[in-house]
Amino acid sequence: MPIKDDVQLGYDVCIFHPDLVNLYGCTVGDETRIGTFVEIQIGAKIGARCKISSHTFICEGVTIEDEAFIGHGVMFTNDKLPRATTEDGRLQGAADWQVETTRVGRRVSIGSNATILSGISIGDGAIIGAGAVVTRDVAPGDIVAGVPARPVKSRTDEPT
Repeated sequence: MPIKDDVQLGYDVCIFHPDLVNLYGCTVGDETRIGTFVEIQIGAKIGARCKISSHTFICEGVTIEDEAFIGHGVMFTNDKLPRATTEDGRLQGAADWQVETTRVGRRVSIGSNATILSGISIGDGAIIGAGAVVTRDVAPGDIVAGVPARPVKSRTDEPT
């Protein structure tokens, strides 16, 4: 599994096992750490001082801002209606679908084995519980868990 020449790596990025990742066409910010068996696809952007844990898949269209923690086995998607073929039975190509973007805010923590559906925005400082399936936007500072992910604690729960 390669790190292609078109990957833009920031200063002091640590890829613990470079032979056991698949990175192509992406950008990785300064001081970010990337575990084994991680794939980061073309056009994905990872901020500075992030931790991307092993077995994570970050697809095209995903932006992860600075200081985010991505747990083991986190999966991102970029298509709301994925199909292998077109209506006439041809294999789909790049022109047959449109990438849905996903934003993960600054200092977000995403627990192991969470799935983040496409078109989602996760606000700064939010926490996603392990195993959650995030199907809608998460407000800054909220804690969500479950399938589908629901707020466990909200910024509005805090005393004023």
